[in-house]
Amino acid sequence: MNFAQRLKTDLTGDLRARFVYLSNFEVERSWAVGEPKLPGAGIAFANATVNRMEEMGVLLAEAGDIVALKAPMDPDYAAYLTRLGANAGRTMTAGNNDPDRTVTEDALASPRLLAELAALDDGRTYLMPLGISPAEERLAKETGLPLAGTTAQTCKAVNGKIFSRRLVDRLGLTAVPGQVCETVGELAGALSAQLAGGGRAVVKESLGVSGRGMVVIDGERAAGRLLRLIQRRGDDARADLVVETWIERAQDLNYQFVVARDGTVRFETVKAAVLRDGVHQGHIFPVDLPPAAFDGLFDATQALGRALFAEGYYGMVGVDAMLGPDGVLYPCLEINARFNMSTYQNRISERFIPAGKHAIAATFRLRPHRPHTFGELAGALGELLFDGSGRPGVLLNNFATLNAAAAAQPGNDFHGRLYGICIAEDPGAVARLRQQVDSRLADLVEAR
Repeated sequence: MNFAQRLKTDLTGDLRARFVYLSNFEVERSWAVGEPKLPGAGIAFANATVNRMEEMGVLLAEAGDIVALKAPMDPDYAAYLTRLGANAGRTMTAGNNDPDRTVTEDALASPRLLAELAALDDGRTYLMPLGISPAEERLAKETGLPLAGTTAQTCKAVNGKIFSRRLVDRLGLTAVPGQVCETVGELAGALSAQLAGGGRAVVKESLGVSGRGMVVIDGERAAGRLLRLIQRRGDDARADLVVETWIERAQDLNYQFVVARDGTVRFETVKAAVLRDGVHQGHIFPVDLPPAAFDGLFDATQALGRALFAEGYYGMVGVDAMLGPDGVLYPCLEINARFNMSTYQNRISERFIPAGKHAIAATFRLRPHRPHTFGELAGALGELLFDGSGRPGVLLNNFATLNAAAAAQPGNDFHGRLYGICIAEDPGAVARLRQQVDSRLADLVEAR
């Protein structure tokens, strides 16, 4: 079975079930509403761009599946994916695309799309969101389509970093030195303990979003600045923080597994994560790990999966892990009980990255002067654009994010992103390919 078939079997018990993919990226923002924040952590999100990442769902869909989109795809991009055999499903679009809304919120505000989704109700069609929040529960109620997952309340509970930390301790897994701070008054002692060895510490909000709800503390002065800000709330105020030692020169990992509806736990993939300042930038795969590390991840998968099922969770799980420079495996830094970026690469990996090939899933950050068509992009990339023939190339797995921010700044430069998977015969060739793609994309957007 391929990835989509395995997922349907695990979550519905029906190999021939139909999924309606809802890629509500950064669903964590919903879970974090009303939760304590670190001082200065209220960083603005590029909502228009993040919400158009929903287009990635197209690459998960099999024939018969549906992908809900905020707006129609660029026709040339859709045709490109069809030529590759990567665009097998059918799309439905919202009638009112608000850049600040997720695809789920757009669907809830679109009577036409609600009616189209309701018409799919045949007892074998399920909503398959990236993650489940109250908005997805409302959509299920409005359309009559069940969710292929558990409740929003359960998802929020098991996604907290405090939950992950305590679960690691309870299961006896190797934990990064650190502690939980439920109140502000506990933070000073926790920071002192983690900085005592002379290294750095990291402070994380329990429900922080995409690496933003965290701060790295490089010494007592930085700790003092943070404490002065947060102690204004009072020692008894809720903090809900995790404070840990920062492990230098570690290899960041992300692995995925599925907790089936019947409690079966199935390991899926492991990849090396590329992070910048704690924010995800991509994945490298396959990842070269010592056999003992692979075994450790597999054992952790079974223990974590059973524990999550006992909490009432079933669905896709992504876990951040780390291999220290001394070879020590920390198998669970945090649990993401939802799809993650790696999930959206699974179907592509099975089809286009056979044994012996290597890949990096990359984010290309650009500053266009004007919107660009996919045709322009394909022309600029030329032979570097993946064509399925077996030669090296970059497979673009999202195009909508390139121009998503253009409407907010008409006539001005804007921040654009592209997501692509660079595929070549070895890690060195992949790295060179990424550099070439970067260069050609920069030339395209810099030309006036």
